[in-house]
Amino acid sequence: MSPTTVAVRAGFRRGAIELRNTFTNAQDLWGYLFPTLILVVTIFFMRGSTVPGTDFSLGARTLPSALGMGLAFGGLIALAQQLVVEREDGTLLRAKATPNGMLGYLVGKLTLMSTTALASMLIQLVPSLFLVDGLRLTSAGAWLTLLWVAVLGLVATLPLGAVIGSLIESARNLGLVMLPMMGLIALSGIFYPINGYPGWLQAVAQVFPIYWLGLGMRSALLPDALAAVELGGSWRHLETLGVLGSWAVLGLVLAPVVLRRMARRESGSRVAARRERAMRQVF
Repeated sequence: MSPTTVAVRAGFRRGAIELRNTFTNAQDLWGYLFPTLILVVTIFFMRGSTVPGTDFSLGARTLPSALGMGLAFGGLIALAQQLVVEREDGTLLRAKATPNGMLGYLVGKLTLMSTTALASMLIQLVPSLFLVDGLRLTSAGAWLTLLWVAVLGLVATLPLGAVIGSLIESARNLGLVMLPMMGLIALSGIFYPINGYPGWLQAVAQVFPIYWLGLGMRSALLPDALAAVELGGSWRHLETLGVLGSWAVLGLVLAPVVLRRMARRESGSRVAARRERAMRQVF
């Protein structure tokens, strides 16, 4: 058996262990349930509003958009947070010290983050179904679209999250990523159609994967008549596939290079220096 195969198998085992620890930890479980509570409350207060030009509930439109946002957030931010924290506490340095350890570490993290992202999506979807009507859930095509959009969205965002986590030196700098992320969410039509935005804002929103994840989820769960309120008057599946696929290729090309560069720079002295800086800031 080749060393690479051994590392990949070790990575899957590592991911399974971390999943078991996550799903048996009350704090982690609350982290998955809290966004569901926020989403349910949001949909509840939007239940009386309608999508402009239709009598369709704005809350029902928000649900699939929020599911796409959750996948993007889990891929881009959650993995970055894990990498930054475990770089500070020396976990990455220990992984680097074993043969093909970084490969196994990355496979484990991708297993953990992709599974938890999909589980979070289901946790948010199930209770929301009792609050909104008109979702297209009896069609096999709807579930197939939901599946390929979710999988492609994770492939597009998880490598980018690894790149972001590799470039950030300290967990205290994650706010530099969160602020632009919140801005992109506001621009991406998650809570309201972007048709009324200026053309240049629409163009900016369509560059990034958040908009296309939201659009893909809406195409899976909403009636076909709602495509009329989207840009271009259609669900634009080919464009969704093209943009998310392009981000996936970019991330898969960049992530190994950036991760290897980050791993080469890690040393015991750098970990100790980070701990010393953190202690000074605490005291």
